Amino acid sequence: MEFHHVTVLLEETVDAVVTNPGGRYVDCTLGGAGHSQRILSKLSASGKLICFDQDRQAILHAEEVFRQDERVVLVNKNFESLEETLNELDLLPVNGILFDLGVSSPQLDEAERGFSYMQDAPLDMRMDPTGVLNAREIVNTWTEAELAQLIWKYGEEKWSKRIAQFIVQTRQERLLETTGDLVQAIKAAVPAAVRRSGPHPAKRTFQAIRIAVNDELGVLDRVLDQAFRCLDHEGRVGVITFHSLEDRIVKERMKSWLGRCTCPPELPICRCNAKTLAKVLTRKPILPSEEEVEQNPRSRSAKLRVAEKI
Repeated sequence: MEFHHVTVLLEETVDAVVTNPGGRYVDCTLGGAGHSQRILSKLSASGKLICFDQDRQAILHAEEVFRQDERVVLVNKNFESLEETLNELDLLPVNGILFDLGVSSPQLDEAERGFSYMQDAPLDMRMDPTGVLNAREIVNTWTEAELAQLIWKYGEEKWSKRIAQFIVQTRQERLLETTGDLVQAIKAAVPAAVRRSGPHPAKRTFQAIRIAVNDELGVLDRVLDQAFRCLDHEGRVGVITFHSLEDRIVKERMKSWLGRCTCPPELPICRCNAKTLAKVLTRKPILPSEEEVEQNPRSRSAKLRVAEKI
């Protein structure tokens, strides 16, 4: 498979995270290897790059790209195993860690993976093809209330209850087997006037189901403190998010590393022993330029936040 992916915020992210040419760096979301190639171009012969991806296709593509470059270590695992894996490889601490969240273009474009509402394919949406839960199981077995909550919480879709109702009505006649079946149910639920304006009516629902299938927010929540522990002093972590739920988790976690006192204001002295662990280098997130958005519309919602361990 041709694993082509247009990398988002390429220069901004790598320039912010990579500060030591001889250091150790981790790309937690290898994908099409765009960020990894850029990191490697900034490293000297003594530098090291560790790349994680749970998608075997991404690893196979990277093997071709890096052609046994001894500075590169490829890890075919979810980045949730970050700290444990780096410890096993005896590569702690590291100087920088990068996360580019969301789905890579090849996953979206490869119809049979079932991520895209633009192509008819079996309902799947697993980033790790060996994962237990898939989209077909969610839409055909979850209750109407569970579906409505999921679509509202992870998709921020205002028609969530109506979409859940139509999904359940549809599956009572026949199971939803393909992305096309799901799109049809969603289109039937969303009023025609709404369908004619704004983004594709299935966009938010597909996003919500994908997040649930891959436990994306749970994994992100569990990995951020791990990443921080893996950093050397003055090491940096950079995270690119693509929707408000991810960005909120990253923003709040970075804020927690600032060590601000959480004691009640009436206490005369601090009792919580708050300790400043980091400084946030992005007071406001870095956004893609107008030129980048024009060239790659998928970058429109990207936000980069960077913190440094002190």
